[in-house]
Amino acid sequence: MALYLEHLELNLYTGGFENFTDAEYTAAGFPPGFHDNVGVIADHEKTHADTISTILTNAGKTPVPTCTYKFNYTDPVSFVDLANMITSKGIGAYLGGGALLTDDPELLTAASSILTVEARHDAYLRAGVGASPFPTAFDTALTSVFAYNIAQIFIVSCPQQLPITMLPKLTLVSPMPPPNLQPPTPAGTPLKFVFDPSTFYVQVDPNAPLYIGLINLVTNVTFIETTSCGSGCVTAPVPQGAAGAAFAVLTTFSGGWNENQLTEYGALAGPAEVVLS
Repeated sequence: MALYLEHLELNLYTGGFENFTDAEYTAAGFPPGFHDNVGVIADHEKTHADTISTILTNAGKTPVPTCTYKFNYTDPVSFVDLANMITSKGIGAYLGGGALLTDDPELLTAASSILTVEARHDAYLRAGVGASPFPTAFDTALTSVFAYNIAQIFIVSCPQQLPITMLPKLTLVSPMPPPNLQPPTPAGTPLKFVFDPSTFYVQVDPNAPLYIGLINLVTNVTFIETTSCGSGCVTAPVPQGAAGAAFAVLTTFSGGWNENQLTEYGALAGPAEVVLS
């Protein structure tokens, strides 16, 4: 899973370096040297991918190949906004995946070392658009299933997919975060999501209440009852205390489950990334 995500980030940052010039970054308001540092981040991602590949090969495992990707950015600002979202997902995956690597100390050490560097990348990107480089006291962990499903948004095709459950899609329609992530999205703001009920893996009573399980910080999952806005459309208010990067999952369960339980038994669709600050 770690290599799968590193391939994605390598492709993302290589594009951010090659598709825009230093002058374009400067004209967009970024500090001097930002373009070159995007290139440094791309080099880091390549080193991460190469290191993980070597560890897997030495352990007798076959590294997953790179995929074909599509990233929807059109200028330096939209690239950095997207990079912040994708890097937040990567940080979450490394945080949530550490427990799965306890039987492989070498890979666990490499993953832990990569995690701290990914966090510095994200802080630099955020500062570049005028956002706080450290908006919260904690980052949000993701299970491998949720991180894998978020990655699918940017993948056109893969020669080899991972043996991980694919979930129906949940899309955040509004609100979209401002380019500099300021001001933070306040509690009570309605989040609007769309989904296709026909893709659910289980039969759901159309009159049954639906909930958004919002994964955020170390509070794990906050369950919020939704309001219907039509077929395949719900809204849910941002809960008090939510901040930074959060991840929303559609479920019929009203509470009492942690992220692992929600992953295994309760997710109807998702996750959708929600950048709150």
